[in-house]
Amino acid sequence: MKNNYINTLLFLAFSFTVWGQTKAPEPLLPVPSKNQLRWQQMEYYSFIHFSVNTYTDMAWGLGNEDPKIFNPTKLDCRQWARICKQAGMKGIIFTAKHHSGFCLWPSKYTDYSVKNAPWRNGQGDMVKELADACREYGLKFGVYLSPWDRNHPDYGKPEYITYFRNQLTELLTNYGEIFEVWFDGANGGSGYYGGANETRKIDAKTYYDWQNTYKLVRKLQPNIVIWNDGGDRADLRWVGTEAGYVGETNWSLLNATGDVPEQMLRYGVENGNTWVPGEVNTSIRPEWFYHPKEDKKVKTLPQLMDTYYNSVGRNGTLLLNFPIMPNGLIHETDEKNVLAFAQARREAFSKNLLINTKTQATNVRGKSSQFAPQKAIDQSKESYWATDDSVTKASLTVSFAKPTTFNRFLIQEPIWLGQRVKAFTLEAKVNDTWQQIAKETTIGYKRILRFNTVKATQIRLNITDAKACPLISNIEVYQAPIILTPPQITRNQAGVVHITPTDAESELFYTLDGSIPTSKSSKYTDAIDTGLGKVTVKAIAFSPQNKLQSEVAEEKFEIARKHWSIVGIQDKKALHVLDGNEYTSWQKDKVPTDLIIDLGKEENLVGFRYLPDQNWWAEASIISQYQFYVSNDNSNWQLVSEGEFANIKNNPTWQIKEFTSVKARYIKLKALKNIQENAASGYAELDILTN
Repeated sequence: MKNNYINTLLFLAFSFTVWGQTKAPEPLLPVPSKNQLRWQQMEYYSFIHFSVNTYTDMAWGLGNEDPKIFNPTKLDCRQWARICKQAGMKGIIFTAKHHSGFCLWPSKYTDYSVKNAPWRNGQGDMVKELADACREYGLKFGVYLSPWDRNHPDYGKPEYITYFRNQLTELLTNYGEIFEVWFDGANGGSGYYGGANETRKIDAKTYYDWQNTYKLVRKLQPNIVIWNDGGDRADLRWVGTEAGYVGETNWSLLNATGDVPEQMLRYGVENGNTWVPGEVNTSIRPEWFYHPKEDKKVKTLPQLMDTYYNSVGRNGTLLLNFPIMPNGLIHETDEKNVLAFAQARREAFSKNLLINTKTQATNVRGKSSQFAPQKAIDQSKESYWATDDSVTKASLTVSFAKPTTFNRFLIQEPIWLGQRVKAFTLEAKVNDTWQQIAKETTIGYKRILRFNTVKATQIRLNITDAKACPLISNIEVYQAPIILTPPQITRNQAGVVHITPTDAESELFYTLDGSIPTSKSSKYTDAIDTGLGKVTVKAIAFSPQNKLQSEVAEEKFEIARKHWSIVGIQDKKALHVLDGNEYTSWQKDKVPTDLIIDLGKEENLVGFRYLPDQNWWAEASIISQYQFYVSNDNSNWQLVSEGEFANIKNNPTWQIKEFTSVKARYIKLKALKNIQENAASGYAELDILTN
């Protein structure tokens, strides 16, 4: 009897515990798969670009490059892996085959690979070497396989799909676990194609039969995520730019089918029916492959920090590219800057100021401690503060033990239950008065806010709108060290230089003689007339309060365009092409289009630069194929350069083309095609290179 009594009491105690528990919120569909969630938690990983066009100094290979040029005599995949590991990256995605079709593994389906290169006497397998290095350093390994192949004779025909899938099978079978496979969105165009030397177009929506390709991928690698830029929705999405940012509003949702405007790629779709989070891919240099001319254009620490806050800090992941040098190594400047970036992140997020603080909320789900506001600061990503189902607006207040200074706010939702928050504000109680310090939209996996340093006794998170009851799994607050961003330097058509600070409280100092500026150099107070010749301007931002200075900003300007004129065009907006302002532009609804410029006098020309219209809505007018002519009389023209602006769609930055020195007074840029092959051409700037 006694045992039965005790058993009854234990049963009742257990029953009251279970019955007393508050029911957890239902998932708000769609939600991420286990693979997507695991990928999101990686946050930051590397791209590596290397191929035959590294040796030809081109953006893209044409498909006819001789494999014998490929010979990285100092190649060390362990160096790549070591740098990535020290940089805080969690994996590497390797361009096993880019558009040239050249394979960095000895594929048995083509001779156009490392097996016919002098590297390792034709016995090498770079994919294997890197996969082994990743395992050694505890990094995940991914592969990039270009769907477009400018070398293969069958590209554009049904037979090529078999070839493509055979190569994909090799990569996903022979190199261990692959965390991500990357399929580029560049599809079709001019190429070698086994000697045909022609242009081939394909319907990217149907040609690759992506759904069956995806089935093959998932069969071979069950834990993989798929990146693709096509209409057949993959696991991850492009964010519409390679500039290193995603939209401030960033839903991890799209619709399962249909075209997606690039603007929507930046922001996602609030009511999308498929979980497709954004991956921010960008290069540490302007282009993806190595070019010696970019050795002084490596992203600086402030630029890398901006990229981090605008990617990982906006509910995305960051895929940062290293272009490999011809010798097979990552450049020392790239290494130096990315390791400084790692150190800066450690310093910025070293001490969470919310540890051992007290919280309260306007609503707690079922008034249960299981969903109390303290769960948002308990350092566990699995627990979360939750409200009742009927509540979509709520506030959470955190009280500091004493007045505390901070300038960063990190917040996360438990996305395995869906993305919910549509809008929120952040307030700080300063001198007993609440002040709003941020007003934002989405949160998602992680959102990091930057603002001027405040000193407060409390902070208050206000969820002002949500798709369902808000859930917050983590909140952190930090006081990050100040990193001054280098100023911006521009020069107008008349040769006048303007230097603009990014921090209104900083002072600016500059030099014009090539020396490194310090706080003892010339102080910038007004525009600088640099005359009409070439000039190199270097400048720094300096904080007199804490004696910090930014890295050096440097711009090399060619001859001023004061006496230049545009020939034969009456539209005054065409003068924007010469004004030195990258954010003004001129559009011409016609292709081919001739833009003729009178330089005012004869110059020794060695190249030209073209900057496409920088407005996102003007993308359709970006010139992709061109011819460049020179003349001394505006009558007899000499063709000195022609070709394509490779990858300009995804990377619409300055396009530099060099040619053999020639004397001329007139130049003519002929726009042959744009990236969408319609009747439009757009220009932000056109400039020349002189010797």
